[in-house]
Amino acid sequence: MDIKTIGVLTSGGDAPGMNAAIRAVVRTAISEGMSVTGIRRGYMGLINADSVPMQMRSVSDIINRGGTILYTARCPEFKTEEGMQTAVENCRKMGIDGLVVIGGDGSFRGARDLSLRGVPCVALPGTIDNDIASTEYTIGFDTAINTVVEMVDRLRDTSQSHDRCSVVEVMGRGAGDIALHSGIACGALTILVPEVAYNFERDILQKMRNTLKTGKHHFIIVVAEGVGNTAEITRRIEAETGIVSRLTVLGHVQRGGSPTALERINASRLGYHAVKLLSQGIGNRVVGIRQDRVVDYDILEGLQMKKKFDMELYNIANAISL
Repeated sequence: MDIKTIGVLTSGGDAPGMNAAIRAVVRTAISEGMSVTGIRRGYMGLINADSVPMQMRSVSDIINRGGTILYTARCPEFKTEEGMQTAVENCRKMGIDGLVVIGGDGSFRGARDLSLRGVPCVALPGTIDNDIASTEYTIGFDTAINTVVEMVDRLRDTSQSHDRCSVVEVMGRGAGDIALHSGIACGALTILVPEVAYNFERDILQKMRNTLKTGKHHFIIVVAEGVGNTAEITRRIEAETGIVSRLTVLGHVQRGGSPTALERINASRLGYHAVKLLSQGIGNRVVGIRQDRVVDYDILEGLQMKKKFDMELYNIANAISL
């Protein structure tokens, strides 16, 4: 298939580095002699034909910006056959021959559905949760964990000054990668993730008692939101230890901010690879990074992969949190 015009959209939750990926897509496509159309507000933009032509200078000075210049939105309507057919028809009306989709698993499923209906799509992993099985890295993850570490480092100052326990809830409903990586990086005493069941007495209270015996009187506990009941965990810690305990929910601050250098580089690599696939008429692919190499898979194959939690890293965290 000869692809002359490609569309690019961001879907689902925003993630730092999405703009770097958009920039790479636009400039690679132009260098390949293709035209680029930006779709605003994800799949909703396809249904509403909300688009903007993108030129070389359309993506100037965005590599350092968080969020997404194309905006993003959830779109329940796109999950219906009628919605998908409207999107396909609008692609044809706009002259879009292929599409680059930047988002998470839900966005990948949308890309698969469009590919099956005649619009070749290549999907890039854009989510701070790092919860996509077909890649070891997702756009936004590195910046998110660096943001958490910065915030926890600030909390530590207060915890140390007052001999307190700071319980920090981070994002990750179904995946504990943010909690695990940031918890190690900020020296958390305990890291709770949805993938591993915890015992309150053993994993929190006993570790705190052991730490007190060594002369340390302040504590950091990082909890992924998918574990739940962080307010109750905080209350129980104070009730059973007598140590003043405070809960901090970092929330959407983790989604924002200027992307890290690693983020900008990897997002650029992924965007470039996506366009190269489309330039060869290849669609229905997901692009990712494995062992620092850019790889791609059939979308259906990618969606069927199971994400493995890094138990080795989790065990390291437990071994060094004393």
